[in-house]
Amino acid sequence: MTPEERRVVDGSTWRDFCRDLEAAGQVVFSDRTPVSPLDRAEGLRYLTRLLRAGLDSFVESSDPCHPRFFQLSNETIKIGNDNPDNIYHNARVSSAYEYRIVGKRGTVPYLTFGSKGGGYESDGTMTPTGQLNLENMEFAPDGSFEISVARERKSGNWLPLEDASNAIIVRQTFEHREREEPASYRIECLNPDAGDSLRPEAIGPALKSATDFVGMTASLFVDWMGKFEMHTNALPPNDQEMCHRAGGDANIYYHNSRWRLAPNEALVIEATPPECATWNLQIGNFWMESLDYRYHRVHLNKFTADVASDGSVKIVLAHRDPGSSWPNWLETCDHSEGAMLFRYVGAKEYPAIRTEVVRFEDLEGR
Repeated sequence: MTPEERRVVDGSTWRDFCRDLEAAGQVVFSDRTPVSPLDRAEGLRYLTRLLRAGLDSFVESSDPCHPRFFQLSNETIKIGNDNPDNIYHNARVSSAYEYRIVGKRGTVPYLTFGSKGGGYESDGTMTPTGQLNLENMEFAPDGSFEISVARERKSGNWLPLEDASNAIIVRQTFEHREREEPASYRIECLNPDAGDSLRPEAIGPALKSATDFVGMTASLFVDWMGKFEMHTNALPPNDQEMCHRAGGDANIYYHNSRWRLAPNEALVIEATPPECATWNLQIGNFWMESLDYRYHRVHLNKFTADVASDGSVKIVLAHRDPGSSWPNWLETCDHSEGAMLFRYVGAKEYPAIRTEVVRFEDLEGR
């Protein structure tokens, strides 16, 4: 029996996992985070969500010889101002192998496949190493497609890998989610050299990667919220390289920020978006999780917002409904502060976004 196997057998590996998880969660209780019961309760739920994502990524789906698509972000796992208009999928890969993705197009208007290096669990980044966009893809008449994923260029649809590549992120962005059919796809390794059985010596490092993912991810976005403090209730452009290193899409221009409102205040947001595939505005909690878009109106996009004849849009964030004169009302869902993000997708110009905090009673007639 090897030392690693002995640690598995005697319970040391499990005890290390539990201690590492406890340490990873301490960021929720730091002096950099809000102390309200709601914010701290959401922080605890956030840790459990990150743990679910980390275990799926590093324990259930970590074998690059037998990859599968899973979700690091969905309706109940939310990371880094996740987009309510999106479906996200992830797969763990290695540049030592070649892969094939096969699927059906569906009707979703925006679809990208990106290869990434690094990871939140290691250096806090997800560095872009290749991207394939919908407009550059080839489809069969029935909407089916095939993508080669490899270091060497391939004919047809090709997603590049580099030495550092270890993951794939797929983004599908909807205009009206309920009206459109998502794309479907699966991935397989073409030259696997290992079986898919669990190796006892691998479970310890896998669990350590999962707890590192919890701690590093939570710390990263608490750090971001600290940076955004200097422009609370404003939406200036971000350092785009920072956003892309964190796993952002190269076709998206980001305005991440934070909001904070007293009970009698509202935040008015005005923009004239440029020609683009879409834009959207979303709000989230302090942990940079989108608020629950299944049950509340917490985001709007180019196709769901009430837009003026000149192309401008006026949105209000308020604790209660300001009435029919404000059709673009976003709910705070009992929060007094949180994250927000205005994104342009596929734009060539990035006009400024105007914001103003006003008294709720002064919204009438604006």
